[in-house]
Amino acid sequence: MIKAILTDIEGTITRISFVKEVLFPYAANNLTDFVTQYAQQPEVSTQLDAVRAELGDPHATLDQVIQALLNWIAEDKKITPLKQLQGMIWQHGYQNGDFTGHIYPDAYQFLCTEHDAGKALYVYSSGSVQAQQLLFAHSDYGDMRPMFSGYFDTRVGAKQQPEAYQTIVSQLSFAAHEILFLSDVVAELDAAKAAGMQTLQLWRDAQPRAQQHKYIEDFSQYHAQESL
Repeated sequence: MIKAILTDIEGTITRISFVKEVLFPYAANNLTDFVTQYAQQPEVSTQLDAVRAELGDPHATLDQVIQALLNWIAEDKKITPLKQLQGMIWQHGYQNGDFTGHIYPDAYQFLCTEHDAGKALYVYSSGSVQAQQLLFAHSDYGDMRPMFSGYFDTRVGAKQQPEAYQTIVSQLSFAAHEILFLSDVVAELDAAKAAGMQTLQLWRDAQPRAQQHKYIEDFSQYHAQESL
């Protein structure tokens, strides 16, 4: 019996293009000014030092750090200090009303229904926990944060590694088989299944589909999967 739902964000409950066409360009366009302006603030300087550690050069200049961050954005790298800094930049965008967090209407209805039914809802995304909470705080449907019981990002591990899902299970009060993981990415579903979770693929945007996982095209089809 499913008692908790762990959901991916991009491509699962929000459209991929929102991240790639709205959030990433916004971060790229504002990163240089943001880092230059706030480099001395502790929360920013900590992440800049983490970038230097990733580069293997503790003496990298601010310009070198900025260039590395811009390169990682262009290459869609899932590197923790980049994600942390992107989250800070996006916070400004959300608070300034430059955009709202896109949520598929069917996903919003599904989350409401499952929350009302007593399921515990969690999020696991390559975006930082801060970025996740910002999206839900400023979503198309207002502040959705009260629905969720917890958030996980790459600090628990890579999304395509079973160990990350084992770490998540160790932090929850549910057995692995009581947790349903939702994602559009086959390798992530494979990793969650290897950790003992149940899985369901959201087959949106012509993503590759795996035969070893049940799938739906949108959440209106979810209750056809009651046998999960």
